[in-house]
Amino acid sequence: MGRYSPRTSASTLAVAALLLAGALTPWAQANDKVWRHGASLIDGVKYPKDFKHFDYVNPTAPKGGSVRFGATGTFDTLNPILPKGNQATGLRFTYETLMTPSFDEVSTEYGLLAEALSYPEDYSSVTYRLRKEARWHDGKPITPEDVIWSFNTIKEIDVQRAFYYKHVKTAEKTGDHEVTFTFDQTGNRELPQIVGQLLVLPKHWWEGTDATGKKRDIRASTLEPPLGSGPYRVSRVDPGRSIAFELVKDYWGRDLNVNVGKYNIAEIRYEYFRDNTAQFEAFKSGSLDWRSENTARVWATQYEFPAVKNKQVVRNTYENSFRTSGVMVGFIPNMRREKFQDVRLRQVLDLAFNFEEMNRSIFYGQYERIDSYFYGSSLASEGLPEGRELEILKSLKNPIPEEVFTTEFKNPTGANRSDERKNRRAALRLLKEAGYEIKDGLAIDPKTGQPLTIELLLNGPTFEGIALRYLNSLKRVGITLKLRVVDSSQFIERVRNREFDMMYAGWGQSLSLGNEQLDYFGSDAADKPTSRNYGGIKNPAIDELIQLILKAKDRKELVAISKAYDRVLLWNRYLIPGWTLRASRIARWDKYAHPDPLPEYAVGFPTIWWYDEAKAAKIKQ
Repeated sequence: MGRYSPRTSASTLAVAALLLAGALTPWAQANDKVWRHGASLIDGVKYPKDFKHFDYVNPTAPKGGSVRFGATGTFDTLNPILPKGNQATGLRFTYETLMTPSFDEVSTEYGLLAEALSYPEDYSSVTYRLRKEARWHDGKPITPEDVIWSFNTIKEIDVQRAFYYKHVKTAEKTGDHEVTFTFDQTGNRELPQIVGQLLVLPKHWWEGTDATGKKRDIRASTLEPPLGSGPYRVSRVDPGRSIAFELVKDYWGRDLNVNVGKYNIAEIRYEYFRDNTAQFEAFKSGSLDWRSENTARVWATQYEFPAVKNKQVVRNTYENSFRTSGVMVGFIPNMRREKFQDVRLRQVLDLAFNFEEMNRSIFYGQYERIDSYFYGSSLASEGLPEGRELEILKSLKNPIPEEVFTTEFKNPTGANRSDERKNRRAALRLLKEAGYEIKDGLAIDPKTGQPLTIELLLNGPTFEGIALRYLNSLKRVGITLKLRVVDSSQFIERVRNREFDMMYAGWGQSLSLGNEQLDYFGSDAADKPTSRNYGGIKNPAIDELIQLILKAKDRKELVAISKAYDRVLLWNRYLIPGWTLRASRIARWDKYAHPDPLPEYAVGFPTIWWYDEAKAAKIKQ
């Protein structure tokens, strides 16, 4: 079960996660309902009902100061659920969900807007009991009507999130402070918990009028600062250029045990820049405070400016947020285009990609090649299938590649010239088997008489150096690669409209797969423009496996199904696997302090950090 992000942009495809398989801890029983203050899908909750605060926070952390982040591109809306336009970064600080995650537990949530949840043994529904003290920033109470309206509106407007909540049939008021969600199936153990991730919006505000008397429309873009219930509110907006959030002094949930020691920084700002280079220069000059570095070359060669040498800027790599997740990223061919429906062409694209040469020459040896859709996690397949995993694969009603049973999946390697030549020969052979003719060094499609040409859609210029190397490799097997560089807005729109031959993107995966897999790889999602089934996968065997995942009876069964699922995805060659570093590269101006140690599964910035006046004063001097 991936914890749903309010917005997944095409350039940010990595995701934080909540996970499936476990137990819920009761604390009260009334009217035949067992009420629980927390929910864990693997090991049971760590904290009792009356816990004071999470172990990993500083409960006496000072409040104050500011932090400035950088963002690339622009924004044109503050609507948190609209699936079109460019949403401003940081809106998550203004809104809240029914439950909130713990940073030192796997797949565990505790009550936020809701004080408790209850569900029957067959997992056919879940009831959330709202806190009576929960308030919007205008002082009005948060009601079951807000929750129901939010759920119905999100499902109506956002196709992507409608998929996530596909099996949630209805939301109904069942008490003064209770909302019951009914499911269209039983036995799906993650459904009660994913409902807890619902973003709750103020019905009365969105159905009201703005300062000019104009009626608001949740289905339209807006730059009006929205009403929220969270620890921050929007304080300043410079459309397309910057947005700032201020700490709400009378925030209703400030003293909740799940919030003590959190939200210590008084102002959070996001400044937008044309490209990553301009953003990096702003960080070096001190105009930004925190930077997550995604470029290996920059991390290796460009952090030698005076503030680093003077230790005013601190650099760290953190593994925390990767300890409970897997990932797959890569070059994704759009199989809605006829040429990519041939698995042999997709294999050719893999054979032509020389990761080892790139890692040596432009990645400074910092990356590893990905060989699983759940790379780095316990769900990744390895060796040949056996035991329960083999039984699952043999039980599938729809055909799967024979290699799933006979061959361990491995990426082709180009460690030396001999490997390169071997891969090139194999690629040319496959092209001929697929019907292409090689003439004057070009692969010719006999149906059209035209050279085989592929357009790679790029989100800005950052990826161009990598793309040019891939272009040269493909040229050696007769394929012409054209680069289409667009800005973030165009990139998002083209991905939504499936106007691309190939793109580089991917999926973050939790340790507990669930409903998000319908959106990632399910056949029904292939033709939905806002789904994350980027390549257009339509495979009945994949659909079978997703349904098995949703009905997994325990953790052991889920792991076996996930490994089988991984193999079937890999051997269908739906993408050319990319690379990853399972750590965050963070540079920051040394103005902030944090609990020591940090929580096991998150860096937690800025949520549990605080502004250190003494450190900041030294930098100002």
